[in-house]
Amino acid sequence: MAEVKSGFIAIVGRPNVGKSTLLNRLIGEKISIVSSKAQTTRHRITGILTRPGAQFVFVDTPGFQTRRAGVLNRTMNRGVSAALAEVDVIILVVEAGRFTDGDEAVVRLLPKDRPVVLAVNKIDRLEEKAVLLPMLDRLRQMFPFAALVPVSAAKGSQLEDLLAELCERLPREGFLFAEDEMTDRGEGFLAAEFIREKIFRLLGDELPYASTARIEKFEREGALRRISAAILVDRPAHKGIVIGKGGQMLKRIASEARQDMERLFGGKVFLEVFVQVRSGWSDDERLLRSLGHE
Repeated sequence: MAEVKSGFIAIVGRPNVGKSTLLNRLIGEKISIVSSKAQTTRHRITGILTRPGAQFVFVDTPGFQTRRAGVLNRTMNRGVSAALAEVDVIILVVEAGRFTDGDEAVVRLLPKDRPVVLAVNKIDRLEEKAVLLPMLDRLRQMFPFAALVPVSAAKGSQLEDLLAELCERLPREGFLFAEDEMTDRGEGFLAAEFIREKIFRLLGDELPYASTARIEKFEREGALRRISAAILVDRPAHKGIVIGKGGQMLKRIASEARQDMERLFGGKVFLEVFVQVRSGWSDDERLLRSLGHE
């Protein structure tokens, strides 16, 4: 009987090194939101890749926060620490040619009782590839990595090499999920994440991080989904920013999020989105739990 390997793999790193892009590229579907702004991912997202003889269960974690205070960020950091304690293999993602105090803080969190594969991301942006060598030498001295793999998540470069290194270190056991599953997150959670991504992408620096999305209603009628969602903002002034002149910004957020949902869910989506002011939502532990924060 052929050997079947599977296991949980945490993807960790400081904010904005490309963890969500890497997860989406490995899975082949967009299940974790992506933005050029740091701290976009707030939840632990599980993505599942099944190959003949191997199943990779990836856990995409929030970027570890060293400068921001508050309940939301403490919750996110707990999620990172919990993921490190529960998985079989760890991928540490760093940015090619750039190693910061934030990266070093994450390295200090890495456990030494399980394999850690270093993925040096964004190699496509390097003008001089020679700068990689001293960086890799420095990292080898900092931690006993099981393997070092330069990759480009955006371009899909050398991801097969990364998977090969991971597969070698997976436990030998049966598949953990059905072969056709790609995430353990429900459609309601993914719908809220698509809306939140559009807020980050379309509003840029106009809206601070004090916003999130909450699904109020999710109904299925065959292949049709009827979804009602609230965008929660911290202040009344933020509400006007999200709505935009004549409601145009809110319409665009809803339209682009709906298109992403229809592509992923494989059916028609009727989406209603409205804005609520909920001051202090990011310090409300009960609300954070209801939104999927652990």
